Amino acid sequence: MQRATSFKPAGSVADAPDGVVILPHDGRHLRRKLLHLDNGDMVMLDLKEPVLFHHGDRLLLDDGTTVEIQAAEERLFEIRARDTLHLIELAWHLGNRHLSAQIEADRILIQRDHVIRDMLVGLGAEVSDIVEPFQPVRGAYHSHGGHGSHGGHHEGRHGHG
Repeated sequence: MQRATSFKPAGSVADAPDGVVILPHDGRHLRRKLLHLDNGDMVMLDLKEPVLFHHGDRLLLDDGTTVEIQAAEERLFEIRARDTLHLIELAWHLGNRHLSAQIEADRILIQRDHVIRDMLVGLGAEVSDIVEPFQPVRGAYHSHGGHGSHGGHHEGRHGHG
C-alpha cells in the first residue's frame, strides 16, 4: 500500500494523477486516514498536521506518483438574491450562523437545512435544491499548507453581542 506524507495545491501539478479519491467537503479535513481510491487501490495519508483539502489538490505518494482529491457531489441549497447587495446581506446572515458556504458572484451554496431555508426565503431569497460538488470558503482558522493555522479554534455556535 502506498503512503502519502505531503501534498501540492490544485493546479500546481501538470501531469495526470495516478488515482482519484472523491470526498465530501466535511471529509476533506484530514491528517491521518486510509483513503479508498476510485480504482480500488488504497493509500495511507499520514500528514504532520490536519489540512483542509480543496478540489484538485494532489497527494504525493512515496513512489513519486500523485492522487487527486475531488469534491463529491452533495445535496445542497442554491441561494439566489434580488441583486448584489441582497446577496451580501444573505451571506452575512449565513456567516453569522457559522455555516459553511460556497460564495460565488451570483449565488451561494450551503448544505441543506430546512430551518435555514425558511429563514432565507423569509429574507426574500430564492432557494433551490441542487446536487453538485461543494467547495465552501475556507475559514480564517483553517490551514492549507501552513497558511493561517490556529489549531485551537472551536467552530461551535456562540452568541454575538
